[in-house]
Amino acid sequence: MFINQTESTEFIQSLKKAGVEIHNEREVIERLAEARQWRYAFSTLVKQGKRIGIWFAARSKIRHDRLKNLFAKFNFSSRDEVAFEAALRA
Repeated sequence: MFINQTESTEFIQSLKKAGVEIHNEREVIERLAEARQWRYAFSTLVKQGKRIGIWFAARSKIRHDRLKNLFAKFNFSSRDEVAFEAALRA
């Protein structure tokens, strides 16, 4: 497994542990593994994924503090984090 795949898969698994439900998870993992810049690909899927059947939803026990730490740990911008939180509420 490439570093890109390992890191993006770890991020996806961490999101799930934080209380995020991922619709069409397999597709998300595949697209991130193929992307040169998986963070950019993830941000694009958050914003436009519904058109292709990918979306993210908050389970009842979502951990917002854990999400904030995850986005920092994986070097996402605060703008990406805000967009993701908004997508969870949509």
